Amino acid sequence: MKNTFARLFAASALVFSFHAFADEEGPALDPAPVNLQDVESLQRGAKLFTNYCLSCHSAQAMRYNRLTDLGLSVDQIKDNLIFTGAKPGDLMKVGMQPADAKVWLGAPPPDLSVIARSRSADWLYTYLRSFYRDPSRPTGWNNAVFDKVGMPHVLWQQQGEQVLNVVEGDAPAKGAVTRSWQEEETKEGKKVVVTHQLVLTKAGTQTALVDGKAKTLDFDNTAADLTNYLVWMSEPAQVTRERVGYGVVLFLLFVLAPLAFFLKKEYWSDVH
Repeated sequence: MKNTFARLFAASALVFSFHAFADEEGPALDPAPVNLQDVESLQRGAKLFTNYCLSCHSAQAMRYNRLTDLGLSVDQIKDNLIFTGAKPGDLMKVGMQPADAKVWLGAPPPDLSVIARSRSADWLYTYLRSFYRDPSRPTGWNNAVFDKVGMPHVLWQQQGEQVLNVVEGDAPAKGAVTRSWQEEETKEGKKVVVTHQLVLTKAGTQTALVDGKAKTLDFDNTAADLTNYLVWMSEPAQVTRERVGYGVVLFLLFVLAPLAFFLKKEYWSDVH
């Protein structure tokens, strides 16, 4: 009986979480170009993760040597992806103490082992590309997808700097707009449409300002690689599981089904 109640509670919590994410304000989520068969993308994503994320966020459900599934050797992992005294067989932990993280960032950064499953790939892909300068925040950064986020923009050198412009009405795009969306707000008892625009004001190493227009293709690819890796890390066995699943389906279709058919035919031959 207890197990039944536990399952019902977990299911209701899951449904509630989906509604909570759906009700969040902000830009529409862009579809993440996830491709777990693209090993090169996953390797680039692993490099980004260990260089830019692992200094604050842990991934305690993942060991460094599991990256050999991505075609990396143990020596490559040690030389290029481990920057502490950790061993290849160790879990991906961070040296930052929770108490220090609370003082420096306001709250301990969450573990990212299964963040792609809890937030979704589309959310992560959009989030990584939606940081903007906000002097009111302690880090100087905010995010259009996660308002008042405590995390600074660790990839700002690649993306450059964006600002958020907010105007009433259907404002036309002005300047190097990378993203635009509208929300309905209540002001002085009246509902008004408010237009939000993320505008690139300073180009990074993977973005450019050409004739007042923003070019962000390279940075979009970087965000896609990191998202791709986070999806893979949330379930490293997914590719193998799918491959085995296809094999089982083919076995049932081309081996077991014909055997069952001929067995049925032989059995009913005595009846008829």
